[in-house]
Amino acid sequence: MTKKEQLMNYAAKKKEMCIENDTISDNLFKEYGVNRGLRDVNGKGVLTGLTNISKILSFKEDENGGTVPCDGELWYRGYNVKTLIRSLGEHEFGFEKTAYLLMFGELPVAGDLEEFTQVLANVRTLPTNFTRDVIMKAPTKDIMNSMTRSILTLAAYDNRTDVATLENNIRQCIQLVAEFPMLAVYGYHAYNHYENDSSMYIHRPKPELSTAENFLRMLRPDSNYSELEAKVLDVALMLHMEHGGGNNSTFTTRVVTSAGSDTYSAIAAAMSSLKGPKHGGANIKVMEMMQDIRRHVKDWKDRDEVKAYLAQMLDGEVFDKKGLIYGMGHAVYSLSDPRERVFKAYVENLAVAKKREKEMNLYNLIEELAPELIAEKRHIFKGVSPNVDFYSGFVYEMLGIPMELYTPLFAIARIAGWSAHRLEEIVGMNKIIRPAYKSVMAEKE
Repeated sequence: MTKKEQLMNYAAKKKEMCIENDTISDNLFKEYGVNRGLRDVNGKGVLTGLTNISKILSFKEDENGGTVPCDGELWYRGYNVKTLIRSLGEHEFGFEKTAYLLMFGELPVAGDLEEFTQVLANVRTLPTNFTRDVIMKAPTKDIMNSMTRSILTLAAYDNRTDVATLENNIRQCIQLVAEFPMLAVYGYHAYNHYENDSSMYIHRPKPELSTAENFLRMLRPDSNYSELEAKVLDVALMLHMEHGGGNNSTFTTRVVTSAGSDTYSAIAAAMSSLKGPKHGGANIKVMEMMQDIRRHVKDWKDRDEVKAYLAQMLDGEVFDKKGLIYGMGHAVYSLSDPRERVFKAYVENLAVAKKREKEMNLYNLIEELAPELIAEKRHIFKGVSPNVDFYSGFVYEMLGIPMELYTPLFAIARIAGWSAHRLEEIVGMNKIIRPAYKSVMAEKE
């Protein structure tokens, strides 16, 4: 028996001890008035801070002073995200403009945007031989792990890693926003070459291209892409950049930042949070679910057949047998996810261009049938609607993006939001986050 097998056997023996001694009952949480997972019985997060960066609305006040569900709204720095996206020109990309808004609090005027995009272009590069010595050295299917390792290693190439001035933190955040697409795409190509025995492509980004354009250029063997493809990806990035501050990875950024840790450590910690399947992998589960539906439903237009299979899914009889229809409902939104509402028109345009209308119609049918079934079987009547993850995986698939890059794409977008929250934590809080835990330990003689 190997040492690794011995260790695994030992861990298996100790499993029951951990379960016995680490389980805390719901009754104790109720007794002490503590919210498990910092969420109340309705799933709403408890307040842990204040922010100027973004806002989510899912309920509005009625005439009696109570609250009623409303169509979801997402605001970045005082601007409705729908308005930001709809204000873009036909040939304009919005990721860079929105990153500027999130990080600095104001929409850039023409000169500001030109300067910011030039700064991003200038630092959209990696240290000499970094791709060879770091990214290609230990390829892995887990691109989030590859990126996190690269982020921490980049700290070794920065002779001002621990300089705590605000301007140095701004510089580091901008640099990571620029470098993230390279870390993700090069990490995938290294894995695809060494593990899948495919050809290696390392295309350098072009300074005149947007983040979305450069991502597609670096990913594809021929570097070609259409304007529609880049535009849809750009909108997807804008919709995933920030989400109210209360999500797990953003809170992680603020916790680590509050301890005085450097930018690389804070962002690496956020990456470790985002890669968790309960946080950043939702669109992957949707894609796996849709693949399962396509395999088992013979006629995608047959409402009764689709409905019957979805009912089996909710009953835990098919797919992963967890009784869930993935991509439906959201922990925060009630009537609708505003990101999905904006995104769907772009998804439909791309589906037409890619001749995938048949699958788009299946998505539409599931979007119609799933809420009815969930309300019927789960007795949830507050309103269940598709979230942005219901469609994002379909878009990435139509763009030819491999599933290994779905969560890294989320990170490429969210690094802008994390950076904004890091800067706000440094400027506006300046106090270490130290939560309290009530001990329910029994004393022993």
